[in-house]
Amino acid sequence: MTRTLFAAALLLSASPLAAKTLQVTPGDDPYDALQTALIEAEPGDVVHIAAGTYALTDGLSLDVDDVTVRGDGPAATILSFKGQTGAGEGLLITSDGVLVADFAVEDTRGDGIKTKGVDRFTADNVRVEWTNGPDAQNGAYGLYPVESTNILVQNSEVIACSDAGIYVGQSDNIVVRNNRVSYNVAGIEIENSTRADVYDNVAFHNTGGILVFDLPNLPKGDGHSTRLFRNVVVNNDTDNFAPEGNIVAEVPRGLGIMVMANRNVHIFDNVLDGNDSGQIMIVAYARPYEDTDYNPLPREVVVRDNVYGEGGGAPAFPGGAELAAALGGAIPPILWDGAAAYRRGGETLEVPVRMHFDAPAVTLNVATAGDDRLGGMPSMVTDAHAEIEEPAPVVLPANQPGLSDEKALAPASD
Repeated sequence: MTRTLFAAALLLSASPLAAKTLQVTPGDDPYDALQTALIEAEPGDVVHIAAGTYALTDGLSLDVDDVTVRGDGPAATILSFKGQTGAGEGLLITSDGVLVADFAVEDTRGDGIKTKGVDRFTADNVRVEWTNGPDAQNGAYGLYPVESTNILVQNSEVIACSDAGIYVGQSDNIVVRNNRVSYNVAGIEIENSTRADVYDNVAFHNTGGILVFDLPNLPKGDGHSTRLFRNVVVNNDTDNFAPEGNIVAEVPRGLGIMVMANRNVHIFDNVLDGNDSGQIMIVAYARPYEDTDYNPLPREVVVRDNVYGEGGGAPAFPGGAELAAALGGAIPPILWDGAAAYRRGGETLEVPVRMHFDAPAVTLNVATAGDDRLGGMPSMVTDAHAEIEEPAPVVLPANQPGLSDEKALAPASD
């Protein structure tokens, strides 16, 4: 053997096996076929789920890196969990570099698709739906990345979650774009997360359209640096059907966008219309908590250049009707509780909250987070014009699954 041929042979022998496609078709035991393919897949492989309806009685899981799970379209490839016996997810992913695309998940007892502790997850053209419509017994979350980094959720649809349709929690570096969310309690929720771009989504007929929260007593806190832009948030008019005790059970029917206890949130170039409780609400976290590092105040919130239609004329929160009547029949586009202090131990701490609003706004003049929000004297805001630097656009890594290099950058604002 010549030296050249010998070197080539060594190279081939050291190379990994070529990526392959594992085909799954409808059959007598769809759970076994799907779960076996997810177990046997190797990095670089594609699990292709052919068109058909797959009746599944248990949740699926994937823990192999760099795998694509792809169907033939969300109207053609349907994973139905209507007969699921356990309370877990439809699909739980605990590996990096996974792309799920082009299929539907229906009627899970728990969450639809959940990732935990992963890097570089993409959901593209996926539908998650509870086909019975809004119901407190439905799963909490549809697309649910948590404790993860480099998240892309795009071109997808979620319908009838009992908590949030698209929920990204305790995560970093996030893009949520070009999705449709409807008939959920919350359409989209970014919670205890950092660096998120949420844009070009349509949120309609939810209880609340888009929420940005920071909650206490979680492993990751101090959520910040979120941009909400070019979203259409309209006609969010579904009665709240969250199970009692959930934090989203407090979201009033008819809310467009809500920011609670988060910082450096920029809301711009959105269209808001038909949200009867109000277009944009900015409030402190008001429940008791024991987290000594937690700041319950919203701060550094920018609201600019949005288009507002009708809204705020029939608020569903306590005292809302009276407040709207006192303000001439409707709540202005922006409602802020005005809290600029919070209690920690025996102290009351005041912090500069810094706001920038370019539209009519009312403050409830709450002195301290946790006080009765309707106990003060509401007044129009006249001095919320702080200069607050906008977060840089989110940049996803070039090897984000399903994302070409030229699309790695989220757009900057105009």
